[in-house]
Amino acid sequence: MVFAVLLFIVAGLAEIGGGYLIWLWLRESRPLWYGLVGALVLVAYGIIPTLQKFPSFGRVYAAYGGVFIVMAVLWGWLVDKKTPDLYDWLGAGICVIGVSVILWAPRH
Repeated sequence: MVFAVLLFIVAGLAEIGGGYLIWLWLRESRPLWYGLVGALVLVAYGIIPTLQKFPSFGRVYAAYGGVFIVMAVLWGWLVDKKTPDLYDWLGAGICVIGVSVILWAPRH
């Protein structure tokens, strides 16, 4: 379980970090290399979730979506300096519950 959570976090950092670099390049006129590095990081993001041991692509990506939302809220707070409000945290908490149900619900 620790490995799965670690992979979700690494994938989240790759997706958010790569997207952020491209955002900086296109929206804030940073040098082209920001975009190129961002694109490479996004390619890595596409590979990282395939390392999960869960057998279902759909479940892995659905669960990752919830983790991504939590990480995006934290990124906005720590990197972009935009303090999340009650509804940001409430939504992120709901997503964590959803991720838990998707990944660890008893199935036959």
